[in-house]
Amino acid sequence: MSVGTVEREAEVRTGRRRRLRPRTPDLAVVAGYLALASWLTSRQWGRPDRLFHQAGDQILFEWMLAHAARAVTGLENPLWSEALNAPGGVNLMANTSVLGLGVPLAPVTLLFGSQVAFGVAVVGCLAGTATAWYVLLRRRLVESRLAAALGGLVCGFAPGMVAQAGSHLHMAAQFLVPVMLALVFVPAPAGATAPPQVWRPGVLLGLVVTYQAFLGEEVLLLVALAAGVFVVGYALADRAAARRLAPVTAGRIAVGAVVAAALLAYPLSFQFFGPGHYRGMPFYAYGFQLDAASFTATARQTVFGDHRLPALLAPNATEENSFFGPGLLVLALVVAVWLWRRPLVRALAGCGVVFALLSLGPQVRLDGALTQLPGPYRLIAELPLLDHVVPARFALVCVPVLGILLALSVDRVCRQPVATALRPDAVPVRLLWAGAVAAALLPLTPTPIRTVPVWQVPAFVAEDTWRAYVPAGRTVVAVPPVTNAGQSPAMLWSARTGLAFTAPGGFFIGPRSPDDPAARWGAPDRPTSLLLRRVADTGEVPPISDTDRRQAVADLRHWRAAVVVQAGLHHGDPVRRTVEALLGPAREIDGALVWDVRSLVG
Repeated sequence: MSVGTVEREAEVRTGRRRRLRPRTPDLAVVAGYLALASWLTSRQWGRPDRLFHQAGDQILFEWMLAHAARAVTGLENPLWSEALNAPGGVNLMANTSVLGLGVPLAPVTLLFGSQVAFGVAVVGCLAGTATAWYVLLRRRLVESRLAAALGGLVCGFAPGMVAQAGSHLHMAAQFLVPVMLALVFVPAPAGATAPPQVWRPGVLLGLVVTYQAFLGEEVLLLVALAAGVFVVGYALADRAAARRLAPVTAGRIAVGAVVAAALLAYPLSFQFFGPGHYRGMPFYAYGFQLDAASFTATARQTVFGDHRLPALLAPNATEENSFFGPGLLVLALVVAVWLWRRPLVRALAGCGVVFALLSLGPQVRLDGALTQLPGPYRLIAELPLLDHVVPARFALVCVPVLGILLALSVDRVCRQPVATALRPDAVPVRLLWAGAVAAALLPLTPTPIRTVPVWQVPAFVAEDTWRAYVPAGRTVVAVPPVTNAGQSPAMLWSARTGLAFTAPGGFFIGPRSPDDPAARWGAPDRPTSLLLRRVADTGEVPPISDTDRRQAVADLRHWRAAVVVQAGLHHGDPVRRTVEALLGPAREIDGALVWDVRSLVG
């Protein structure tokens, strides 16, 4: 992950500094990245009835994008919202609010809706990450535009990146990673007598780190860890260069840390101590580990992928971060041996191995079975912050490591002198290496991200009919009022209508109760929400007693409900019968079943 490093060996030797200028080939590379990213998201464009395969995650991020747009136009607190989890509200800084995407995309969200904004965000994350690595490779490490383009392609569109992009915008938004590394490891111009700059790169680093915190804090942590491991590896490989550059690099990091700390002081204090903060995580992070066999397997979202093997080797479809296939790994091994004399290559190889091992979790799995081998992850599993990192995501560090190694090898082959390249014995070398690269990358060709059907927003909500039934200060209760991990109809309706109404529940992380900050998914459970969720899951209608009816009224009062709305459920009829047993007959209004509970709640 640490590419723009002190390793400017080729440029220092040649004594020239390259600057990229806007050229047609460079624009063509970027256009190619955009076209590929657009094609990968094509199954959802113009389809409001489809979501990417992890539907609950997309609903979450659509809502976050809609909230950011509302915060911009309404000048609301972007770190907090009362539109969900009524009457408690949600600490958005303590969740993956992706304000770094939502704020600049606010015009798109306001004009075209949250689904289009989500699609644009996915395209931007994939193509933007690939472009950022392409620019860095061209500026710092390779002469060949082809080498940089292939390296950027791997960094932006590896199976792990595509898997994350369909669900986790905060993990796919890695376009600032090359920028941060470039600012940390700024090389001195060849022949320069003045010492390298510290203040300017340091201040810029602090600004970029701050922005990355509003894209995804987890990526920021992975960058810091990977940069640290890389620096140690480079210091071991070239101690003289490390001693010479250590003061400047440390100075830039120190300046950047001060700037970022000043800018992030309030947001982080709000995250960890503000209303709705929580402690820990609602799941055990160490359970999300990768199988050792996954590194040579084929991911689902590739031309040769299937749905059976990856399910055994990764914790879920969004964490297929290590499915590089045997070809790319063998190619990387050959490159490492071939270019081992370069300190950069040794440091990259060491960094990749360390994070690959960490992704295996506390106890290594192989082909779906636990082995007796302890994983190095257990050495860091209890450390602060690291205990919240899902082990499977450590493998994402291997993506740019492999992309850089590939770019270095292609550049080495392309930079052969013309006279040498025309020799009969030199031509097969280029052809063989081109064939090896093609054989390694073609099986990793991504396919359009899979989608699943979703019930559309009922006209009662989409066309604002609800406004006639919901006075100020009251809420719309969607059935079932989801209070844990899963698809939340209220959250989808809220996102697609621009947070037009307030609702209880939702899909987020919050405290168990006002007095217990331990983390849990969603709002604290209410008896009625648990009852309706159970019916929605099983389709079984339980006996309803007067106690259940009184509890339903008490829960509706707690939620400040005005209407209860049901639309588009798999077990819709059992749920309807259950709600009618609790609240009385429903009215069908504009494609939804509606219970006006204002008289019940008072």
